[in-house]
Amino acid sequence: MRIVLVGPPGAGKGTQAAFLAKNLGIPHISTGDLFRANISQGTELGKQAKAYMDAGKLVPDEVTIGMAKDRMEQPDAANGFLLDGFPRNVSQAEALDEMLKAEAMKLDAVLDLEVPEDEVVKRIAGRRICRNDSSHVFHVTYKQPKQEGVCDVCAGELYQRDDDSEETVRTRLEVYHTQTEPIIDYYARQGLVVTISALGKVEEVTGRAMEALKSKVGDK
Repeated sequence: MRIVLVGPPGAGKGTQAAFLAKNLGIPHISTGDLFRANISQGTELGKQAKAYMDAGKLVPDEVTIGMAKDRMEQPDAANGFLLDGFPRNVSQAEALDEMLKAEAMKLDAVLDLEVPEDEVVKRIAGRRICRNDSSHVFHVTYKQPKQEGVCDVCAGELYQRDDDSEETVRTRLEVYHTQTEPIIDYYARQGLVVTISALGKVEEVTGRAMEALKSKVGDK
């Protein structure tokens, strides 16, 4: 099964992608992991990406597309994959279609995680991170620490990252609406999109997603 996962920041794409990939027995291919792997391994594409990033510039589509192509050609992706963060715009979606067509393959579904904008802001702006260990994450509403401002695990100070501020979140949402959301229409014209609500507990959303994919593509 070949799936593209889309949704606004704060929709829980990374969490859902990991659960879905495990349940479906296919690799989870995320843009973030692609960049980190290529940069740490010193690949030519990784060097190009790092040069742009170090200069504070956006990495060109062709570099991202090249990384995705290399990853999708790995043996573990022969029977399918779940793409998270790629394609990010219509140009990348068109390039993905061409890549798959060249291999006589095609996407099976595009899973759209739908979350109201106010909920996205609430989810992200409410996050608090431990200064001692960024893996210790709390939330002012959904996962409150026992003592306000103090990490339950190590007693470190909890803080809000700059990119989690409401202003920054709304800017990220605007970028999503402008650049990424158009791919939903692009894939809808191909009859590939299935939309589900990403509200509720993680396992509820996963169950909803699995049912939607099964109804869309069967037991592929």
